[in-house]
Amino acid sequence: MLFLAKAALGFGATMALAGVYVLHEGVIHVAVDQNRAGGSHVHLWVPAVVVPVGLHLVPLQNLRQAAAHARPYLPVLREVAKELKRYPNAELVDVRDSSDHVHISVRDGKLFIDSVTDRDNVHVSVPVETISDVADRLEDVAPAI
Repeated sequence: MLFLAKAALGFGATMALAGVYVLHEGVIHVAVDQNRAGGSHVHLWVPAVVVPVGLHLVPLQNLRQAAAHARPYLPVLREVAKELKRYPNAELVDVRDSSDHVHISVRDGKLFIDSVTDRDNVHVSVPVETISDVADRLEDVAPAI
């Protein structure tokens, strides 16, 4: 009985630490709402830790191919991620016209992209650290020039 209690305590502590780690990394949120009859409404929350872990599960040849295509943009992606960390609360883009509105900002270490039109509303939020992790992983496997 004592062994069972110790095992349950160990399992509970492991799950608590895993939960803290997942919450620390943040959540990616994607919301798409189509403003028409029969339109789709998709709301997706994914722990941000899934992205770097998922990049390690992608077959290496496929990841190298993607990295080769993205290679010219990786230095820019790395610098943007580094600079976004320096400005945890900033408005980057705010464009409006008669029917459309695009707003890109950084709040509390997350990049928010909001696009509102007559047809669709799209809202995406991604932790800045996740962008940096993706750039690091792609640079690690990118073929040398």
